[in-house]
Amino acid sequence: MATSRSEDEESLAGPKRGPATPVGTVPKRRSSSRFIKRRKFDDELVESSLAKSSRAKGGPEPPPRPGGAAGPAGGGGAAAEPPPGERKKVSRAVPPPPPPGPGPPPALPKRLKKSKPSPAPRDLGRWKPADDLLLINAVLQTNDLTSVHLGVKFSCRFTLREIQERWYSLLYDPVICKLSCQAMRQLHPEAVAAIQSKVLFSKAEEQLLTRVPSSPVPSLDTFQELLQRHPAVFYPARTKALQLHWQLLRQYHLLQDQTVQPLQGDQVLNFSDAEELLDDGKLRDVRDEVLEHELTVADRRQKREIRQLEQELHRWQVLVDSITGMIPDFDSQTLAVLRGRMVRYLMRSREITLGRATKDNQIDVDLALEGPAWKISRKQGVIKLKNNGEFFIANEGRRPIFIDGRPVLGGSKWKLSNNSVVEIASLRFVFLINQELIALIRSEAARLGHP
Repeated sequence: MATSRSEDEESLAGPKRGPATPVGTVPKRRSSSRFIKRRKFDDELVESSLAKSSRAKGGPEPPPRPGGAAGPAGGGGAAAEPPPGERKKVSRAVPPPPPPGPGPPPALPKRLKKSKPSPAPRDLGRWKPADDLLLINAVLQTNDLTSVHLGVKFSCRFTLREIQERWYSLLYDPVICKLSCQAMRQLHPEAVAAIQSKVLFSKAEEQLLTRVPSSPVPSLDTFQELLQRHPAVFYPARTKALQLHWQLLRQYHLLQDQTVQPLQGDQVLNFSDAEELLDDGKLRDVRDEVLEHELTVADRRQKREIRQLEQELHRWQVLVDSITGMIPDFDSQTLAVLRGRMVRYLMRSREITLGRATKDNQIDVDLALEGPAWKISRKQGVIKLKNNGEFFIANEGRRPIFIDGRPVLGGSKWKLSNNSVVEIASLRFVFLINQELIALIRSEAARLGHP
């Protein structure tokens, strides 16, 4: 049955076959006239991919498929399609695989691997590529890192130890050396030329420059000839820098035909002697009598206003106390009052202690009742009344006590007057004295003869 079916297909495909396909041409793929096209067989997929690759490479094209399934391509005419009734039978025929050729089958094109970009140099810290290039050239010229540290101006300030460590790293650390070389190769030629112009002069170069006479003034051609006669001594990038450096040597009298001029006189003039030679009378400004008169009048006016305010201070204090309702009620036993913002402390003995009360320490005036007293010592101070009617405060704590803005340090004492402002660790008090009772105490002390 299979043989009869293949014979029928060959008889149908035989008379429809076109002219012979020449060798080296790509056969055209047979397509259906239906709207939905059939799927490709595996051998057709392989052949189409081989044909595309051979066209792209310009090599020989694969040979045509043997058998009747392939349609004619090239030559002369077009291939004749089978009738619609027989098209189904022809499409069912599975073409045989192509015969193996003498050579190996063409390989599929491999994807080109993208070359990895070279890694960018890491951050070299404070040292820039220009600094490395300048360091290398300067060391090759002077052979002295101390001279490089004193004479070369880098992009930032480096200590002598940092310059030594950088030079040893460039010599013995392969990683830092490689990164530095990569960064220096990327410098612009103009930047390299600017760096080379800053290279220090060696001792041999300066010795040759000192031989150039100071008079007459040499021209640029003189230094050009000097550079051509000694190419092994001078740095290759030396141009006009030779003339500029020679001018500096002549300015400081360092040429061979120059001598240092001796100082005039035996004594060297120092700063004190020069200051004595100055005439202070010439430095004084011309007096402006009008301005001095205006300043004197303004000063007199301000002093008069201050004196009037001091005289009116007691009346204003009584007015403020009457408004705030904080007039102190002195009795026959109250010597003075230490008035704060929240509480008032009455002094009814000749000596009272100030501070911060604790379980183990009891004092007369607990300042913690007025406000935060954690900065105040447990025994901050003592207020004492003497026989002559004067009050004194003694500081026995670690923090200073301010009396009318004046600090009283630990171990010191200060006189208290009426309306004195006492400030202890941001707590302010006004010290008020019972004038009537103090006058009686003074008179009693005078009668008894107490000092």
